[in-house]
Amino acid sequence: MSQDSAKGAMRIWYQSFIAPEEQRPYFERLQARLDLLKRPGTAVEIHGVTPPDRHFHALTEFRCADQCIRNALRAQSEGYDAFLIGHFQEPGLREIRGALEIPVIGLGEACMLWACSMGLKFGLVTINPAFLAWHDLQVAGHGLERRCAGVRAITADVGRFMAAFTDPAERDAMRADFVAQVQPLVAAGADVLIPAGGLPMLLLAELQPFLVDGAAVMEGLGVALKTAEMAVDMHRLTGVAAGRSGFYARASDGAIADFLAPRT
Repeated sequence: MSQDSAKGAMRIWYQSFIAPEEQRPYFERLQARLDLLKRPGTAVEIHGVTPPDRHFHALTEFRCADQCIRNALRAQSEGYDAFLIGHFQEPGLREIRGALEIPVIGLGEACMLWACSMGLKFGLVTINPAFLAWHDLQVAGHGLERRCAGVRAITADVGRFMAAFTDPAERDAMRADFVAQVQPLVAAGADVLIPAGGLPMLLLAELQPFLVDGAAVMEGLGVALKTAEMAVDMHRLTGVAAGRSGFYARASDGAIADFLAPRT
């Protein structure tokens, strides 16, 4: 164990699916929020993808996942202690966790699992109806169908969120849209509400505590970051980042080399 590890210092690679230059207001606010939440000794470094995830389609998610996997392998080679996928849909999570020896945290998975410790059922509110089916599959993939009261959607795109970060009127309008969507989820039994995305999480983060008819709106960025910090602690304690007997079986060096090989 290094001297820095013994003192609790750690470096976390936060992988956004947004482009740093095109969406700078988001990146600056996100870095400030993570710096506020992190514990002493933790360094969180945000990285994006180019072009950003802006077309809300499975093909775009697949393209961004490719960049995400490559960045994850780079993060490990550069000595980061954990890789955090800061995109709720978390495409590439299985492949990355199977390829890395350091902890890999998915924003969606971390938030849904934490919600199960806060209440009996949770509900998701995604940023656009295009993601409704994706989240249904995501919930099922994590085996949480019986804990999910449903998935709802506001109608927004990246541009609307960028405006909301600087325009109080647009921010208030999006908050009202969110509340309108969560009320049916509360009626269906949700006692924890999750904004399904880094963009809405950041937009609503400063409203904490945030309750709608008694149901708690999760501060998901804090959940993901604290999960990553705990995962690093446990990795240092046990030397194990993931089980390797099945779903997250370790990728061979050859499989990784083939993935990183130049493409023609």
